[in-house]
Amino acid sequence: MSEKHTGIWSRMCIHLFLLIGAASMLFPFFWMIMTSIKTNVEAEHIPPVWFPAKPQFDWYSKIFAQIPFGHYYMNTIFVTVGRTFPQVFLCAMAAFGFARLKFPGRDIIFVCILAILMVPSQVLLIPHYYQAVLFHWVDTYKALIIPGIFSAYGTFLLRQFFLSLPKELEDSAKIDGCSYWTIFWRIMLPLTMPGLAALTFFCILSSWNDFMWPLVVTNSDSMKVLSVGINSLQGLYVSEQPLMMAASVMATVPLLLFFLLMQRFIIKGIAFSGIKV
Repeated sequence: MSEKHTGIWSRMCIHLFLLIGAASMLFPFFWMIMTSIKTNVEAEHIPPVWFPAKPQFDWYSKIFAQIPFGHYYMNTIFVTVGRTFPQVFLCAMAAFGFARLKFPGRDIIFVCILAILMVPSQVLLIPHYYQAVLFHWVDTYKALIIPGIFSAYGTFLLRQFFLSLPKELEDSAKIDGCSYWTIFWRIMLPLTMPGLAALTFFCILSSWNDFMWPLVVTNSDSMKVLSVGINSLQGLYVSEQPLMMAASVMATVPLLLFFLLMQRFIIKGIAFSGIKV
């Protein structure tokens, strides 16, 4: 077989492998959407029913009758925005300090921050809740937002970007009389936009899908977020799967739209940082 034909077959195999991988990742979304327009009988039928005989779009309107879905949505948006912007800003400042400033104990402190990544979040659940009780934050927005604005991963991600920037830019700014804040805000930060976009997406994804901490720290319906609210649709003995899938579809749409709009920056940021996620 000629070298040309070998190259064609190898590319075909690669594309086939990628198509199979893409289909396996998209299948859960396909099943979620199909289940959201089935009847209860079709959703629980064995063998599975792939396509509903008659699409039932009423499930999407029934959500608002079952739970205060709109209020949960607004809570989730408020908590996500409240976590994301402070986290990105704090991580950017910390990353700039660890990458560009020299101070005693810098490397030791950074290693300690990296060590936080090795601690499972479940281990910190009880200490965080105990602190929330001491501060009288239980069932408040403070408990939902403030513990989530600190990120060791975000600091590490952005530090990689600041380290990749030429040192000559910083030296030139110092010669012109710029302070460290001016260097950070006007020179370095705009050059790390791909990293900021990637971190913003990760923050939004983490906050939007956060379930365990909001479940523990909230009690009233007025403070619940989408993940906890959708879970409340699951009954003890009987669950309406189409209703839960319809709620999941509505909760997933904003994340998909945001990713489609920002995917160029997100992919570029992950590629530049060299970090696997």
